Amino acid sequence: MNSAPPVVRLRVPTDEDAVAWHRVFDDPDVMEFHGGRSAELSVYEELTARQRRHDAERGFCLWTVLDEHDRVLGFTGAQPWPGEWGPQGEIEIGWRLGREHWGKGYVTAAARLTLERLRATGTSSVVAMVNARNARSIAVTQRLGMRLAETYLTPATQQKGHCYRLDL
Repeated sequence: MNSAPPVVRLRVPTDEDAVAWHRVFDDPDVMEFHGGRSAELSVYEELTARQRRHDAERGFCLWTVLDEHDRVLGFTGAQPWPGEWGPQGEIEIGWRLGREHWGKGYVTAAARLTLERLRATGTSSVVAMVNARNARSIAVTQRLGMRLAETYLTPATQQKGHCYRLDL
């Protein structure tokens, strides 16, 4: 039986979303591939402010993902690849949800909305950088129709990372 995808809404992150992101990401499982531990609130305050700038300048950012009850689940969206290695100059799609929201289709639904919004801005392709051990995110890239294009060793941790690509 195929069930309908969950209802999600994307919004440009607010100041309050920094607090919500800090709360929903405060879990070692969520942060396993993002440094392994929770970031300080100030990191999310800076991140949400930068995303507001990205949206104003480019028409896309890492948006806050809300469920049908307007609960903050995490973020999904796109931004220019920030690294001095990897797919420099490309637009990276990404996602992170609170642990309690995993496995319910929220990321895939939100990522599909992100792809629609990116197409509307004239973005021609996206990449997704995923730790090679992150089976959940790899599964999302596959559901989106992305293909494995390159493999990198991350400079800081020397972990294997996959670069998935999708033409829009």
